[in-house]
Amino acid sequence: MHDPRLQEVLNFIGANVRRIRLKRGMTQQELADAAAVGLRYLKKVEHAQTNVGMAGLVKLADALGVRPGVLLRPRELPPVKRGRPRKARPREP
Repeated sequence: MHDPRLQEVLNFIGANVRRIRLKRGMTQQELADAAAVGLRYLKKVEHAQTNVGMAGLVKLADALGVRPGVLLRPRELPPVKRGRPRKARPREP
């Protein structure tokens, strides 16, 4: 991506897709299945590493239950925590 404005918009789309997906409690695989897109494509969208066409934007928006324009709103992704999340330990009574 050589165009900074294009990269900025792709960052917005990726941040919004991830934010809404997590808010809905969906995994990447669940969203990919619901939107009928590949998991690898979805990962690239969330990391702003691929150009998102209108068809892909509409599929993702429909699967997330939002209007396509919502995915274009300015947002930033919080820093990604690396590694696996820790397993919750059962509380002792």
